[in-house]
Order: sequence, then C-alpha cells, then structure tokens
Amino acid sequence: MAILRRAQDRPEPGRGTITRRAVLQAFAATAASAVTGFGAYGYLYERHQLSVTRADVPVTGLPPALAGLRIGFLTDVHRSLWVSHDDVSLAAARLMGEHPDMIVLGGDYVTWGDREYVQRSADGLAGLAAPHGVYGVLGNHDDDHDMPAALAAHGVQMLKDARTRLTIRGEAIDLVGIRFWTKRASDIAAIARGATGFVILLAHDPRRLTEAAALKIPLVLSGHTHGGQVVLPIAGAVAAQKFPVVAGIGRRNQTAMFVSRGLGTVYVPVRINCPPEVAVLTLQPAAS
Repeated sequence: MAILRRAQDRPEPGRGTITRRAVLQAFAATAASAVTGFGAYGYLYERHQLSVTRADVPVTGLPPALAGLRIGFLTDVHRSLWVSHDDVSLAAARLMGEHPDMIVLGGDYVTWGDREYVQRSADGLAGLAAPHGVYGVLGNHDDDHDMPAALAAHGVQMLKDARTRLTIRGEAIDLVGIRFWTKRASDIAAIARGATGFVILLAHDPRRLTEAAALKIPLVLSGHTHGGQVVLPIAGAVAAQKFPVVAGIGRRNQTAMFVSRGLGTVYVPVRINCPPEVAVLTLQPAAS
C-alpha cells in the first residue's frame, strides 16, 4: 500500500509541472508575437519616420575654400505601392528646407525597374533645386533610359559613367558618377581621367570604396544598403554585412565615404531600428 501511495502522490505531467514541450511552445509563441509586433511597428510606424541626418564628413586633401560645403543627399527612393508620392515629396521638401549648396541623388528611384512608377518618382523629386545644381546616378533597380530621362526633364544632371566639373568658391570640383554595374578600378579611372579638381565619386554601391581608395579618390557618396533596413539587437544589420560601410561615415586609407540609409524599402515594406533619412553632409578637412 505504501508503494501505491507514493505512485499516487506523483503529480501527472501537465498538472502542476512545467514540461519541456510547454516551455518550448511558450517560447515559440512569445518569439512569434515579438516578430509580429516588430514587423507591425516597422510597417506602420518606423518606415514613415523620416529623419534629417546632419553629418560633418572629414575629407583628406579638401581645399580650404570648400570647407563647410553642404551637400544634400537623397537615395533609394524606391517609389512603389509602398512608397507614396507624399513620402517622396516630403523627403524632397525636408532636404530643400536645409538649403544645401548642391544636391546628389544616389539611385534606385523605383523598384525592379517598374515603369509604372518611373514618372511618379521623378515628379516627387521635381521640387529639388540648389545653387550649384542637382546631380544623380543610377542604381541597380533603374533602367538606363526612361528613369534618367524623367529626372533630366526636372533639371537633374544624370551622370551615367560620366564626369562633370563645377566651380564652387573658386575651386574646381569633378563629380564622377558611375552606373551600378561599373565596378573595375580601370573603368572608373577612365571615367575620371582628366579630372584636375577635387574629386567626388557618386557610386550607388558602397563596395566601390575599394576601387576609390585604390584610385585615391578623396570622397565617395553611396546608398544601396538601406542601412540594413532591419537592424536587430546584437545581430545588427544582418542583410548588409557584406558591405564595407552599412550606414554613415566610413574610411579606407585616404578615402572617406558616406552611406545613406535612404528613403524607401525593398523586399518587405518594413524598417526596424533603421528609419529613412535624407542627409546633409558638411565637408571638413580631415585631421592630419
């Protein structure tokens, strides 16, 4: 009888005990709720929380007259079903409110080359103007004809594997703009050939930092990464780890780079710990 009582005293699984299966089920449910919550936040809220990033960029060999030059930078618009005309026009208005000396557009104006949004993207950016001009390059989502033509109609000087020179405060600046698929240092060098002023490389892909450093180009402006778009605690920007700079200021040897988080989204219309931005970059001489 004593043995029978001891058996009867043992609690049955699920009645007063926590089983391993129950713990795993609870953890899975909590994780799913957290992911759903983060996703909803990123979709409903954060992807619309446009910020203005103001950054001093230290540049080696910057001519003294160009210290304090302010460049407005807007990239990765991705005009689409998920990125509205209001989103784009607000970004343009916020950038104009900063009164930059010149403006650069970094590519990916639509997603997957969607012709339906080519003109709409250009129209959203139509209000952009600056004392020393508005310049643009193409990204991997842009076609080679319709998108640049639509932007050019609004006064944007598109640089498709091309160089242009402007003079600011008596100093020559050579803007070198490359297509996404232009990658070899020799090809970039050929486009920059003849540049005698201060050179700025406009390259959608920040991986061109390697080639720019090899060519001793002092400054590169890029986008493409979206800052990772989804930046997780501890893990960080998992989707953008292959890039030398994911967001903000980076450097290799004597070459400085700024990578913008951009405006739009791709794959999923969500941003987490990575709000959209327009940037205003103030050039400053690098410390010797």
